[in-house]
Amino acid sequence: MEDLVKLKKKISSYFKLSGFLILSENSEYLAGQLLPFDTAEREKWLTVITENLQSQRLKSQLVERPALEKAINEINRVGLDEDQTVFSVIDAFSIPRYDYNRQSKKFELSSEPRVLLTKPSMKSGHLRQRYELLLQKTLRHELFAPAVIENGVSAESRIKKFKLLLCENLLATSVVEEAVVLGLLTQLKEGKFFIEDPTGYVELDLSAARFHAGFFCEGCFVLAEGAYDEGVLKVDGLGFPPVESAASSRAFFGTHNSWGGESRKLLKYSSQLQELERSNSEATIVFLSDVRLDQPMVMEKLRLLFVGYDSCPPVAIILMGPFAVSERQPHALRSHFDALAALANDCDRLKQETELILVPSCEDPTAPNILPRPAIPKTLASGLLKSWPRTKLLTNPCRLQYCTQQIVVCRLDLMAKFCRNTLHFPTDINNIEQHFTRTLICQGHLTPIHPIASPVYWDYDAALWLYPLPDLIVIGDSCQSFTVSQHGCTVLNTGSFLKSKFSFKVYIPSTKTIEDSEIPDNMAD
Repeated sequence: MEDLVKLKKKISSYFKLSGFLILSENSEYLAGQLLPFDTAEREKWLTVITENLQSQRLKSQLVERPALEKAINEINRVGLDEDQTVFSVIDAFSIPRYDYNRQSKKFELSSEPRVLLTKPSMKSGHLRQRYELLLQKTLRHELFAPAVIENGVSAESRIKKFKLLLCENLLATSVVEEAVVLGLLTQLKEGKFFIEDPTGYVELDLSAARFHAGFFCEGCFVLAEGAYDEGVLKVDGLGFPPVESAASSRAFFGTHNSWGGESRKLLKYSSQLQELERSNSEATIVFLSDVRLDQPMVMEKLRLLFVGYDSCPPVAIILMGPFAVSERQPHALRSHFDALAALANDCDRLKQETELILVPSCEDPTAPNILPRPAIPKTLASGLLKSWPRTKLLTNPCRLQYCTQQIVVCRLDLMAKFCRNTLHFPTDINNIEQHFTRTLICQGHLTPIHPIASPVYWDYDAALWLYPLPDLIVIGDSCQSFTVSQHGCTVLNTGSFLKSKFSFKVYIPSTKTIEDSEIPDNMAD
């Protein structure tokens, strides 16, 4: 504490010599940033910070907090381009929406303004956008793409090709012996399922259907193969749209930053960030879900977690809700966040180097059970934000960018929703996590299910897209934790911190590996 006071005085005098004035609270913030360094390093930092402030051409001598943070961030980015960042967070409501242009065969950034209570046409409009996304990648797949003639020999001699039909193609005739249709699986009449696309809908006979891997819920998009006769498609096989690699998908977005964030260009191919990612082998990101701050045992384990990481701070610690049992008075949650801040009182290095990210669940207060869910209000976490300035209150879902890696985080009990609503339960229940992963990756969406089971704001449906595929999808589901990798994308379910003997997951970006961790009962400070 004595060192902090001395450092604050030194900062104030140093700034005066440079022609600046700094408030006590801002000098305390800067002192906290410089405290881990030795005296010589502090001198260097103060020199480059004041030089940066002079280059900003401030309107007054008084240095405000935003200018100070800008200076520190710019110094931390030495060697990177102006709009490149090592770690950034992206809330769901700022994620860009892209529309597919059939003529140019490219995705174009939508310029239409978006609102929560949007126009009625978006009820079907957001499903059309999802359909167009899946259609264009399906038509490029080798099973549906036109045959290529090589040396006078058709590729069809080696690979059986399918022709994708629209519902209107079937409705215009009475019999089609071999038909494959892409559309929305829906129940327009009680007990009768249909496949629907923008041109119409056709009744399905699923009595003899062979279901491929995955959860087939009403509200997902399927490929139905079978014979059409007198208004009914008798399905032989029901599957999902094919998977497309992330690299192939990105080619249709051009140079646009389809991921979101402040960078104008996609950071995925930044050579500087790639090198930084490889060299920083000690960087980790910690994920916990079902973090009940109203449970004394949970708070004790979090204290041990913070103390343990104070000597080797991770890039970020992501805490997912619910943060307390459903509160009738939302402001009761304020005391829990104040208590969370108190747990890290002695963890100065952790608070200086680690981003603390809070992602709410549908059970947390102040917002309806509709995705994307807004962040916890700042008024409820004001004490935490003051004590741990690097705290970020994010939406559910949200996106993270670490160097070149793209990470999606979503707190949702999705496995139970899939199991309750699927038309056909997978027979190999020992590989249930494989079916879960395949469903998300093939659908290219976080909630491919009927809106009654998981309602979505129509204008912000693109915030739930998983296209192009990210590097890591983190689901905070209270079922058994698992990690599955398919097609270059890893799906991680953290499990419940409260119900799994206080276990959590640690992601190591340099190797793209995930470690299972646990806070034992006999752990000492």
